[in-house]
Amino acid sequence: MKDLKKETMVIISLIVLAVASRLLPHPPNFAPITGIALFAAAKFQQRLVALLLPLACLFLTDLILGLGWINLFVYAAFGVISLLGFATKKVKIQTVLLSSILFFLVSNLGVWLLYYPLSVEGLTTCFTLAIPFFTNTLLGDLAYTAVLFYSFSTLKNTYLRPA
Repeated sequence: MKDLKKETMVIISLIVLAVASRLLPHPPNFAPITGIALFAAAKFQQRLVALLLPLACLFLTDLILGLGWINLFVYAAFGVISLLGFATKKVKIQTVLLSSILFFLVSNLGVWLLYYPLSVEGLTTCFTLAIPFFTNTLLGDLAYTAVLFYSFSTLKNTYLRPA
């Protein structure tokens, strides 16, 4: 039981550090939430906790960064990413890539619906202008997911190893 508490504290600490990084200056869309969603889905036994954790992290930081209607689409995207994390059981690079694509599609669908003409031209313009942001999304998702899983693995093999 003591080891489980230590492991939970390590998981929460890594997530807190990742969330804090969202508040520091960073390139647009280079953010930790996909990594947190996949990490929580893989590490927490309680699925509701794993699903709500990245959304809570997002909401708390959005209280500082700003809220708007687009947040509904962003939160929906991360909900789907968490479900993907549950379905895949083991996070691989393909899971991260699919998560980045899902975020790109869902969030930019929201941008189109809220801010562009609801036409094929508006849709095309919206998604075309979003392509440069996808690079940062992909790089951030890969980096944060790798850091969270690698850090946890390293800490588990040192700090959490039974005596």
